[in-house]
Amino acid sequence: MTTSRVGAGLGGKPAAHGRRAPTAAVLRGKWRLQDLDVCGRRVLVRADLNVPVRDGRVADATRIRATLPTLRHLLRAGARVIVASHRGRPRGQVRPDLSLAPIAAELGRRLGTEVALAPDCIGACVSESVQGLAPGRVLLLENLRFHAGETANDEAFARALAQHGDVYVNDAFGVSHRTHASVVGVPRFCRPAAAGDLLQREVTTLSRVLVNPPAPFVLLLGGAKVADKVGVVSNLLPLVDRLVIGGAMANAFLAAEGVAIGASLAPAEAIDQARRLLAAARARDTEVILPSDLVVAEAVDSPENARVVESVPDGWLALDIGPATRERFIGALADARTVVWNGPMGVFETAAFAAGTVAVAEAIAALGSEAFTVVGGGDTAAAAAMAGITGAVTHVSTGGGASLDLLAGAILPGVAALTDREGSAGARGAAGVR
Repeated sequence: MTTSRVGAGLGGKPAAHGRRAPTAAVLRGKWRLQDLDVCGRRVLVRADLNVPVRDGRVADATRIRATLPTLRHLLRAGARVIVASHRGRPRGQVRPDLSLAPIAAELGRRLGTEVALAPDCIGACVSESVQGLAPGRVLLLENLRFHAGETANDEAFARALAQHGDVYVNDAFGVSHRTHASVVGVPRFCRPAAAGDLLQREVTTLSRVLVNPPAPFVLLLGGAKVADKVGVVSNLLPLVDRLVIGGAMANAFLAAEGVAIGASLAPAEAIDQARRLLAAARARDTEVILPSDLVVAEAVDSPENARVVESVPDGWLALDIGPATRERFIGALADARTVVWNGPMGVFETAAFAAGTVAVAEAIAALGSEAFTVVGGGDTAAAAAMAGITGAVTHVSTGGGASLDLLAGAILPGVAALTDREGSAGARGAAGVR
């Protein structure tokens, strides 16, 4: 197994011009949290409080902490704050195990004030609770996805949600790539619709990757699906000096290079996509680094049989990058000045298959303030937390899919749906805009 090595090497390529940052450009023309006069008004905040819960308690409060600046701003300004979020995928069914009750308790603890939980997110009983909410108080609506209308972007459901607010704030970057009712439907009926602090920070910070990022630029990808990353690779390739690929995603690239991958998952479509991306990288003179050895086992739950190989035996699974690959990946990161990391290097939740993920995480953290380092959301953020490097990188995103779409050059629907600044001045008094 060898590295797909093409290009100018560690010296990097000639300086590349930045890509456009379309979501950031759209956001600049939208209302922001700071533009709103919210004293005494009902502010409907779409937050992303979809956090893991174990034994009835929040296990990772990262997303809750991230939205606290917006909520505290509104409370200090005397707003009546109604928070809407989803949790899990109940698919339109009421699932008590996916209630937001544990989130209400944790949010209240961190805000230092009681956060009441409504019994639903729409309906007469919820409207009564909203109307009775005093300035400086918080009401959390029950799981939006208990209603099928949320993911279907049903207009009636969006209208019913919008009735709870005089003003709308989107602080849910993690779902702003979704065309869901609470993300793109409500802003049609609850205006002005403004960007919260978290949404602004995410878009502004991630967009720095697209505009003349310092070189060498290393794009480090892992995780499972090639299809999820195609847009990112295609958009960033003109800027990237080294494309480093590990995790389950590497299976398709190795298969495209003729390496045996055993029982590891690599659909034919993913292999074709990998082959096209490799060709595009070669055409761009970009160095591509693939695993040269792998940690394999017969099953994820059989770590006692794990061993290191250069090609995967029939019936076995590639579950982590091997020690030689770890060293090569660390070397590829050593002089980086821009790093985007999305996707773990293996099944990091199992200790026997976590070494590769920990190694690259520590290598990124070691770059310190000399580099601009971005960690994608979802599993990558969890991996960074597991490795203990969250505080040692420039930015850890709260949104996996949203960060991928933004870096792929898409305009996030949740940003596009916000109220345009131009032409809104005449409605300021009625809308609560200062």
